[in-house]
Amino acid sequence: MIRTVLGIETSCDDTGVAVIDGENRVLANVLSSQTRMHSDYGGVVPELASRSHSRNIVHVFRRALDEADVDLADVDLIAATRGPGLVGCLLVGLMVAKGLAWATDIPLVGVNHLKAHVWASVLDRSPRLCTPALCLIVSGGHTELMLVEGEDSVEGELIGGTRDDAAGEAFDKVARLLHLGYPGGPVIDRLARTYRGELIDFPRPMLSDASFDFSFSGLKTAVAVYLEQRRRGHDCTGLGEAETARVAASFQEAVVDVLAEKTRRAMRETGVGTLIAAGGVAANAQLRERLAQVAGDAGARLIVPPPEYCTDNAAMVAAAGHRRFARRGADGYGLDVDPSLSLRPAEDG
Repeated sequence: MIRTVLGIETSCDDTGVAVIDGENRVLANVLSSQTRMHSDYGGVVPELASRSHSRNIVHVFRRALDEADVDLADVDLIAATRGPGLVGCLLVGLMVAKGLAWATDIPLVGVNHLKAHVWASVLDRSPRLCTPALCLIVSGGHTELMLVEGEDSVEGELIGGTRDDAAGEAFDKVARLLHLGYPGGPVIDRLARTYRGELIDFPRPMLSDASFDFSFSGLKTAVAVYLEQRRRGHDCTGLGEAETARVAASFQEAVVDVLAEKTRRAMRETGVGTLIAAGGVAANAQLRERLAQVAGDAGARLIVPPPEYCTDNAAMVAAAGHRRFARRGADGYGLDVDPSLSLRPAEDG
């Protein structure tokens, strides 16, 4: 019986180690952020990120055990993200997990980062997923709609995905255009909540398309064109605070309109009674409000993790790893990272 799971997450720029119990209660969830380092570059620099993981992971690991008040000997399973993500970053976490597993003979499992985001919905809530459910996975690199049917695995039908920029990537790019720094999502969300005036009518890409696919590259380009025209017309190099907030609010409104409407249609077509939102963009206040309306109109239950579990964290990796181990057992030491790991059912995690 698995009573304690150690999770390790290093897919991008946050070094995470967490400890959960067999019922998905979080005993410790320690995260070392690299945001300040990467903000100077306007985005994640892979080499710097992997080196930072190497420097920080042992300290984060020790803090997690201390906060959970457990010893490594008390851990029954080690779960680590194996993909998708940045290859150098993934390697740091998986190699540490392998070393710990080999030294202690604790079973090891590799976890799909995208599926782990869905498992964040059970943390401190439930041992199993509430299914059947429609899952909107919306993050820096991914925007997908998936119908999940099993309560012990994130398996099902992928009914929609992004054709170019993911929603979170678009937030970061627009924030860069507005000189707001990195990451873009939180600062655009904060600015948008301060604006109460008329919005700019930016396009809603693929909103009228019958599919459940997404595209945000054109919206980012529309913002860039608007800013260029605005700056030329005013013969200045920057915008005032009010205009910056207006652009941020207008852009966010367009993104949320597309995400909410596509999700509404998918809820109507699938007829499921649960909607799960996962990924870093699911922490966006306006999106959470709109998805609550979508679920309410459909008579469905909305499950959105607390903001600290929406963004990358190791607790969700531990939860996903626990159920993965229950279904298929441990992975061998030949387990490797897969930077392009997808949500396809055959790619377990």
